[in-house]
Amino acid sequence: MINRRTFSKAVGLGTGAAAVSLTGLQAQASAATASQQPSGADVPTVPTIAPGAHTEFSTLKHVKAGVLDIGYAEAGPAHGPVVVLLHGWPYDIHSFVDVAPLLADLGYRVLVPYLRGHGSTRFLSRHTPRTAEQSAIALDIIAFMDALKIDKAVLAGFDWGSRTADIIAALWPERVKSLVSTSGYLITDRKAQLEPALPAVEHNWWYQWYFATDRGVQAMEDVDKRIALCRYVWTLVSPNWNFSDATFARTAEAFKNPDYAAIVLYNYRWRISLIEGDRRYDRYERKLAAQPAIGVPTVTLDATLDPFTAPGDGSAYRSHFTGPYLHRTITDIGHDLPQEAPTAFAQAVVDADHL
Repeated sequence: MINRRTFSKAVGLGTGAAAVSLTGLQAQASAATASQQPSGADVPTVPTIAPGAHTEFSTLKHVKAGVLDIGYAEAGPAHGPVVVLLHGWPYDIHSFVDVAPLLADLGYRVLVPYLRGHGSTRFLSRHTPRTAEQSAIALDIIAFMDALKIDKAVLAGFDWGSRTADIIAALWPERVKSLVSTSGYLITDRKAQLEPALPAVEHNWWYQWYFATDRGVQAMEDVDKRIALCRYVWTLVSPNWNFSDATFARTAEAFKNPDYAAIVLYNYRWRISLIEGDRRYDRYERKLAAQPAIGVPTVTLDATLDPFTAPGDGSAYRSHFTGPYLHRTITDIGHDLPQEAPTAFAQAVVDADHL
């Protein structure tokens, strides 16, 4: 999930300040004041759909990229402008099962890869260390774009996906046409992570401390226990999302990847410096430790029912974004924003592309 230090002031559910009042799906789709719209003309309006309107992707593919064989969904015309959608934990590509067709119908080529350790993505060699530093995951997506001969794309994500997109925008801005980052600036500052946060914030991160114990490791390495844990996390971070058993089960298949436990445990333990990273990524992590600015056109989204949303309507991270910028607060929505509010997320992608 997201960076506990970035949101050290988030002390409970519903803390997003200056949230836009929404009534109905169409209001949810815009979720912005007039001043928060792109200034250019002819910006398409995304049609309003109910969450859960789609259940599957029509096209699933694989491509060898870097150290991985990456499984991914694809929608839309092959020669359309490219959008790469990046999921978080504990989720998978189905967080975008409604977003992808909305964008595809507007002419975008939409790519939704499984991150390392998830779904049908596999390491090419059993000898490759199962590490999960933030830069390693970002480099996976660079390799994915290279393998598909994509020079530049709109990147949009949440949770691990936001962090990954933020990193690429910061370190390789030439590869990013524009950015949608749910929860704002999520590049991890490991030094800051060493300091205690507010008690309520530490409480929100209970699973991070659980993963730091042998007990938590045992739970993650047992498939049934890990799936039960992930389902419980869904209920906590999306408190009014009435998802069905089938919706969760569809995503839970991605948690059966043989490297899932190793990747998730590594990522959370690495963030709080319980383990050191692979030296091959040190040069990137040194750059990220400086908390680099992001200059590409960006839309940031906050969800008011996400316990990790900081108060201040994006003010806590605004200074990190130096290019064209919009911020939107989406009310009555939890952590899995693209799945809970697909129209609002898809509109943010379109608007970012027109900044």
